[in-house]
Amino acid sequence: MPLSPQTSPSQTPLTTASTPGTPPLIAGSQGQVIEKASGQSALAGVSLKPQHYKDVLGASPRAAQAADFFEVHAENYFGQGGAPHRYLTAIRAHHALSIHGVGLSLGGAGPLSQGHLARLRALIDRYEPMLVSEHLAWCSHDGVYFNDLLPVPLTEEALETVALHVDQTQAALGRQILIENPSNYLAFADSVIPEAEFLSALVQRTGCGLLLDINNVAVSAFNVGSDAQAYLQAVDHQAVGEIHLAGHAVDERGGQRLKIDDHGSAPSDEVWALYASYVAMAGGRPTLVEWDKDVPDHAVLVREAGKARAIMRAQASGQVDLMTRSHAATV
Repeated sequence: MPLSPQTSPSQTPLTTASTPGTPPLIAGSQGQVIEKASGQSALAGVSLKPQHYKDVLGASPRAAQAADFFEVHAENYFGQGGAPHRYLTAIRAHHALSIHGVGLSLGGAGPLSQGHLARLRALIDRYEPMLVSEHLAWCSHDGVYFNDLLPVPLTEEALETVALHVDQTQAALGRQILIENPSNYLAFADSVIPEAEFLSALVQRTGCGLLLDINNVAVSAFNVGSDAQAYLQAVDHQAVGEIHLAGHAVDERGGQRLKIDDHGSAPSDEVWALYASYVAMAGGRPTLVEWDKDVPDHAVLVREAGKARAIMRAQASGQVDLMTRSHAATV
């Protein structure tokens, strides 16, 4: 399929405004609501990688094995033009997008970068994604950026800071954003608010939604000794607008084991079991398979997304409990 940068991206589903505290609605090109992200949505997507541009453009978007949507990291497209935008425009003409930010530093103590917000707004206006998300994390201070998403202490002071930044971001973007739960490697001694409660309070104060990363839940539970199932039960289900699935690595040093959220493999059996249990409990959500390290062929990513779609469809037909037990038996 030839590149067509003049094609309008409005040919595929966009989003409509939503009530604070609920995920955005997915709407058709004529503005009609076709499905709610918090309902029985069986949309399954994958990360869009440059090495897969031609694979995506060469495949039929209506093929049974195709991804339903693609997610890109916002900062990779902050440039004004060039090949990345030519390819993304051509892909957007036939596929829905989710834009995932990694650099706003919503949990930082300092002010948000107005330049960063302006570039993000321009990107959103250009591609009209169905979902926009960021992290409960900080990654910059006093003009210095760090190549990592650093944790936020779960305190009332931090909640006020993050809520202010989320409010400012949503005002600047003119839309709701989803906030992703972090992967944790240690627990702050000063934290006094359980993470799921912290995120629920953020939803209530700002009207944002949540991006539930189930791999992060599994990694955090292992590393800090928490209960992954209890976390999933405590999450504000009505606020969850997207789910992430990914693989993790295990680091063993000095007799200690730590799970690392490296996005370098397929989701583990444990993550699939947690996902199936969450879908059985709360219903389907647009679900993305992330793969950022040792990226395989595009067909492998699409196959993993197909597993998520099958679980959501099974839930809609009342069969997901059987799938949950089957996955749990392999963990």
